[in-house]
Formats: sequence, structure tokens, C-alpha cells
Amino acid sequence: MAQQYNPNAQNIKKRYAVLVFLKGSTAPLVLYVNDYQALYQELFELMKSNQTVLVEKETEGPLKKVCFISNQIASIAIQEEQYM
Repeated sequence: MAQQYNPNAQNIKKRYAVLVFLKGSTAPLVLYVNDYQALYQELFELMKSNQTVLVEKETEGPLKKVCFISNQIASIAIQEEQYM
């Protein structure tokens, strides 16, 4: 199959977000941070721990500051988004 020419291909950028799914919530928190892998790892370690802590983060997206309790995390994910 022939590959189509896209003159705007060089303008497409990628950004990453950490999605935090909280128990009892229908939509995840979408957290845009510089070091998304470190945040993912931090939240992963909190999920494995029996200790309950208050998590407060400042982010770069629409949510500027977010706070939640670690034992309410149901799951986490990293999402890749393309934008121009």
C-alpha cells in the first residue's frame, strides 16, 4: 500500500499524560507532567504499599493542582497524544 504524503507530518508532536483512575469515579484524572514515567512509577509504588498517603501534585495541563488519597487509586496508565 502506498504511503500518503503529509506535508504537516513534521508539525505533529507527541505529549504524554498519566491517567489516574479512582475508585467510584467514572472518568480518570488526566495529569500532564514533565516526567510522566517518574509519576507513573511513584503512583505504582503507592498502589503496592499498604500505607495510605495523601498525594498532591502540580501539573501542566488543565488541572493545575490535584489531590487524592493513595488507597483510592484503582489503576493508572500512560497515554500518548499527538498534537500540532
